[in-house]
Amino acid sequence: MTLPVIPDSMRAVEIKKDGDQPLLVTGKVPIPEITTGEVLVRIRGAGVNRPDLMQVAGMYPPPPGASEIPGLELAGEIVACAPDVTDWNVGDRVCALVTGGGYAQYAAVPAAQCLPIPRGLGLIEAAGLPETFFTVWHNVFDKAALQNGETFLVHGGTSGIGTTAIQLAKAFGARVIATAGTDEKCQACCDLGADIAINYKTQDFVEEVKSATDGKGADVILDMVAGDYVSRNFKAAAMEGRIVIIAFLNGPKAETNFTPLLLKRLTLMGSTLRAQPIANKQAIANQLRTKVWPLIDTGKIRPVIFKTLPLAEAQAAHDILRGGAHVGKVVLEVP
Repeated sequence: MTLPVIPDSMRAVEIKKDGDQPLLVTGKVPIPEITTGEVLVRIRGAGVNRPDLMQVAGMYPPPPGASEIPGLELAGEIVACAPDVTDWNVGDRVCALVTGGGYAQYAAVPAAQCLPIPRGLGLIEAAGLPETFFTVWHNVFDKAALQNGETFLVHGGTSGIGTTAIQLAKAFGARVIATAGTDEKCQACCDLGADIAINYKTQDFVEEVKSATDGKGADVILDMVAGDYVSRNFKAAAMEGRIVIIAFLNGPKAETNFTPLLLKRLTLMGSTLRAQPIANKQAIANQLRTKVWPLIDTGKIRPVIFKTLPLAEAQAAHDILRGGAHVGKVVLEVP
């Protein structure tokens, strides 16, 4: 087998300042070097996520030692492996979760965080899998332990996280309620499998959840809004409900009455994946490969791709997410 020729430099998206305004620009940077347990991936597609917007705004810096280049997920071909890597080979097509570096032509990736490309998916579609599937599985199924027959409420049902959460929760037997900001987005949630979709701009999601569950409430709530949603989630939750907060679109601070937390015996949790040890991410990858990838292989679950843009238009991709009109993922195609 002829080994791929790896250049000395690559095109990558960097965060630059235009006065006080951060901007994404494409430039030339050195090819990353791989170390123990890593593979070098020639990237074909990179998913765009809200944590990337937060990094550009200076609110979510990469962990020590991670790439300063934005991008938390990617798909492509392995072009080099560290000597100790035995599970993957040069030429394998993979998608992967990374701590940074996705908006580029190459990335050094922990081999433990790689997954095979599901049957029937191209590299662009597969680039929209890792961040949302790792996040949803870890928070909804590992931490909150959603069970068959329980009621699951997800806020932001048409986001990348939301479209993934709806499909996964439904596939594993939950009754799914989603919130979204327009009637069209609510319909999109139902098309993905949500049993009920609530327009949070015209309806009170607390009352709607109570009505849909005969007053019981939701067993598990996945929230990326926070702010005033914290107290409203307490009201919408069932006895011994589990609430997981993974982002703060309404801000990281909230004034709330914690009495329902005690009276309902609720569990309030939060997490981020980026800074977690590789072993933790490997455990999630193993569960996804065993329990979820077969569902993607058979077409029961699919990533929802809203738009694909070239790498040089990363700024436009961020503007799409900031505008909030998208349904599903935005992916950068890497030349």
